[in-house]
Amino acid sequence: MQFARGAVAERGGVRFTAWSSCAERIWICLFDESGDRETQRVEMRRAEHGVFEAFVEGVAPGARYGLRTDGRYDPENGFWHDPDKLLMDPYALEIDRPYRLDPRLCARRGEGGDTAGLVPKALVPAAIAPLAEAPPLFRNGGLVYEASVHGLTMLHPDVPPEIRGTLAALGHPAIVDHLKTLGVDAIELMPVTAWIDDLHLPALGLSNVWGYNPVSLMALEPRLAPGGVMELRNAVAALREAGIGVILDLVFNHTGESDVNGPTLCFRGLDNHAYYRHLPGDPVVLANDTGCGNTIATQHPEVHRMILDTLRHFVTNCGVDGFRFDLAPVLGRDHRGFDPAALFFREIEQDPVLSDRVLIAEPWDIGPGGYHLGNFPTHFLEWNDRFRDDIRRFWRGDGGTLPGLATRLSGSSDIFGRNGHASTRSVNFIAAHDGMTLADITAYEHKHNEANGEQNRDGHDENLSWNNGVEGETDDDKVLAARERDIRALLATLFVSRGTVMLTAGDEFGRTQKGNNNAYAQDNGNTWLNWESRNRSLEAYAAALAEFRKSSRVLKETGFLAGKPLDGVAHPDVEWLDSMGNPMQQENWNDARNRRLTMLLSAGEGERVAVLVNGDRRQTVFTLPAGNWRAVAASPGQELRLEGGAVAVVPGRSVMLLAEG
Repeated sequence: MQFARGAVAERGGVRFTAWSSCAERIWICLFDESGDRETQRVEMRRAEHGVFEAFVEGVAPGARYGLRTDGRYDPENGFWHDPDKLLMDPYALEIDRPYRLDPRLCARRGEGGDTAGLVPKALVPAAIAPLAEAPPLFRNGGLVYEASVHGLTMLHPDVPPEIRGTLAALGHPAIVDHLKTLGVDAIELMPVTAWIDDLHLPALGLSNVWGYNPVSLMALEPRLAPGGVMELRNAVAALREAGIGVILDLVFNHTGESDVNGPTLCFRGLDNHAYYRHLPGDPVVLANDTGCGNTIATQHPEVHRMILDTLRHFVTNCGVDGFRFDLAPVLGRDHRGFDPAALFFREIEQDPVLSDRVLIAEPWDIGPGGYHLGNFPTHFLEWNDRFRDDIRRFWRGDGGTLPGLATRLSGSSDIFGRNGHASTRSVNFIAAHDGMTLADITAYEHKHNEANGEQNRDGHDENLSWNNGVEGETDDDKVLAARERDIRALLATLFVSRGTVMLTAGDEFGRTQKGNNNAYAQDNGNTWLNWESRNRSLEAYAAALAEFRKSSRVLKETGFLAGKPLDGVAHPDVEWLDSMGNPMQQENWNDARNRRLTMLLSAGEGERVAVLVNGDRRQTVFTLPAGNWRAVAASPGQELRLEGGAVAVVPGRSVMLLAEG
């Protein structure tokens, strides 16, 4: 698709279009094939409403270019025009090299010299044939697999070395087969658009590997996509052919230009006032609702247009199922606060390209009143940190957590059932990229971020984690067995919960980051999945859970549980029973020491699932309701006895799953 901004190849040349409300002059700067030598500079003509245009003859797709502006340079009043700063086109789809941080990019006008040799160049895009319309493969209630392209593929022995760490590796049979075995419905890719290192990292000898520090919102990161847009398109197609959708994690809340001490790379040099929010009445002080130095002014019409065009590009030209939005309240925030009825949300819902896409919000930022779990429009799913925390508290052994466990397993109606809504929008997760891995939750009571070079000050201090008696690595077989038992319990709890479930790559086979809960700067074996040493028994267990969830209608439902019979069905949709098989009474729920529960689910005659939760450390015998029960995805020590009345032997700190029929 073509945009009203950026570079568009036409007959005989290329039409360049840029926007700035305050620049007095804008130039297109063309470079040779190496991208190092400027060969031509063409001043753009000012049109209406801040638009600048130029048609340059003889230029073809693949040509390298950048922008320069001139005008008022007055940082104390928010103006940063400096013709020495080569700027990236905000509509660039491909760039010729990664961004690299250099102090000269942060220099004031007249002090740092020309930055053309320090920054990537945009590539004039070739025409891309739009993909045929196809509905998303992913549906609410499915399994999302969160992954860093780099970390997922860098060490996989079956992926050719030349494509490891790139989007091309995602389509390799070794990766596709693993995702299919796990029953993944959609892979959620951590940022794949071009980013720059955080200001403090080069001095520490570290680099940002997660990608949550973007510069170009459309252009792919060259280290992940050396083949450009087509590399993403081909990877999406390969995954889609296997029945797996792709969800892109996009960062529209801040950029790597950081605060006023950061580099001038794109938006700041074009129009600082328009692209970034400032404190009300203050043209200098950047709003920092993100903790990253700046906040994108998503409500500004030009920024609003650019974000929507970005989403349309990834759907139309790459075929993605949808998007996860980092610090998503920024998308509906202005100087007055967050508005769930913001224009951005309404336009996505009405957009012919975007209206059917999967939309997932991280429903918090760090601005005033920034926590908005449950407050997003109904066409958004939301990351549910209450699920994460309540499940961790229960399995850590905190008292009085049984009611919270039941609420989270049921879809979190206390959060998503407001205003009479009948189904959940929860994305249930226990571990994500941000925080401890699933295995580390059971092996580290405290964070261990020393490798990040900040004296362990970064990252959350409270992780609701435990270590089973030894902090970190150990050769003690009893401790290791206890940790695996706990991981299995956490996995089972996740896979039987109502709503969408999310598993982070490697958690299915016990990956560790050695207690680092903020591994964004660890571009090494601390974040790369070690496929050779994975726990294959645990991996098989996770796959069995996923297979059971996928085959069970009752586990894929997203409607809230009411404890009442469904139409034409004798059994209630859920029954809560104690270990003796009796209905839970108020005193059972109120008993802070009670850590045992049966959740009996029904979706129709002859289709029931029993989830037996034993949070005690001692083995418990559960009495089962009458029925033809069979064990599913059993763990060591779990036993189903059918003679003389069905009972199940459930070892301490474990979850046993039973299916009827």
